[in-house]
Amino acid sequence: MKFEVTILGSSSSTPIFNRNPTAQLLNVNEKFILIDCGEATQNQLLHFGLKANRIDQIFISHLHGDHYLGLVGLLSSLHLNGRTKPMDIFGPPELKEIIDLQFRHSQTFLRYPLNFNVTNPSKSSKIFENYDIVVESFPLDHRIPCTGFRFTEKQRLRKMIKEKIEELNIPTEQVQLIKKGASFTDKKGKVHLAKDLTTDADRPKAYVYCSDTICSWKYLDFIKDSDTLYHEATFLHDMLARAEETFHTTALQAAEVALKSNTRKLLIGHFSARYRELDPLLTEAKTLFPNTFLAIEGMTFEI
Repeated sequence: MKFEVTILGSSSSTPIFNRNPTAQLLNVNEKFILIDCGEATQNQLLHFGLKANRIDQIFISHLHGDHYLGLVGLLSSLHLNGRTKPMDIFGPPELKEIIDLQFRHSQTFLRYPLNFNVTNPSKSSKIFENYDIVVESFPLDHRIPCTGFRFTEKQRLRKMIKEKIEELNIPTEQVQLIKKGASFTDKKGKVHLAKDLTTDADRPKAYVYCSDTICSWKYLDFIKDSDTLYHEATFLHDMLARAEETFHTTALQAAEVALKSNTRKLLIGHFSARYRELDPLLTEAKTLFPNTFLAIEGMTFEI
């Protein structure tokens, strides 16, 4: 199953140095999810050859403009391009008011349904589930209510041993039943148990998205054991006082979060406009957590 994230925006509050405000596109088995939608998100989708109309869910972490001001423009473009299938939006309750107000005053009547789902910034909740994935929100510690998101693959069925299919001449229609635990009786009447015909399924992988937050450790339990963790790293650690004042995190703190949460890979982003070069932030994070990568726009990371 394909499970990967493409970075569309990695800047903090303002676009600068060819970096754009926050947005990411998650590919889950060729189903697409947008995480945050800063300005220029639809331009970035076009630039990187990604089709906006394939997005069916949008998750907005909070209502600072660099995380949602591209949303109405994107929804409008989908309308103009003839979208008819529903769009699911997950975000703070006030976001619906903002969307409704802008469309009301522009007399825009979307051709497709918007299904709005309110997130709760004060507790962890399962907010979405389909055949492939479960999405949970959890509280972060920012200047205004803000949520992170955990995207976890569903547990897959056991894997069939291909040689057994040929050896025992197992019919195609029996394969799925065996994966679910059914035994198989061959032509000689011998019963073969499912555990002898299959191997364990892959462990479900998890991608965790930590939007804006101060490093308070309050959210550590919600992000533990992830395969890939995206964590904001707005400043270098010599700017710790500024990070705390603005309820943001340093690169060193992001690495400490990754270490304490037992993640396997760390992506850092939401870079302050004060940094033209990003290598110092990467170097700082790697002193604690070597498997760290910069969330560079256009890059795709396998979860």
